[in-house]
Amino acid sequence: MTTNLDKLLGWYANLTPESVQRVREFYAPDARFRDPFNDVCGAEAIEQIFDHMFEVTENPRFIIKDRMSQDDQGFATWLFDFDLRGKHYTVEGSSHIWFGPDGLVTVHRDYWDAAEELFEKLPLIGKLVHFLRGKFSASSQGKPRPMD
Repeated sequence: MTTNLDKLLGWYANLTPESVQRVREFYAPDARFRDPFNDVCGAEAIEQIFDHMFEVTENPRFIIKDRMSQDDQGFATWLFDFDLRGKHYTVEGSSHIWFGPDGLVTVHRDYWDAAEELFEKLPLIGKLVHFLRGKFSASSQGKPRPMD
């Protein structure tokens, strides 16, 4: 049997400007959605976020990587690929999702580092973010190991 999380993630993986209107099939009327740029309540407000995404970006798509669920919660890691003003971007993030007894999402929280994943890649802002990261870095000795 397909879980609520699998159905939701399938919708995200195939999201189009036309399928955005299906948001009410997955989100409760008073659901809360939060990410680094948005904190809204209600399926209509969530739909507006995705409408805006399609208006502002070119060729946006979510690539679902890993998922896990337990009881009424789910967690997924993903890549968000898009083009902006002729340049390609990929944002890596994760989502923590709570489902109500009816199987609809009641809370959806996205986690991603806006500075690293987006701002640092932009021409003018990127230089400032890179400078600040260097200033606030605790150590230049410990280099991160690659993740699988």
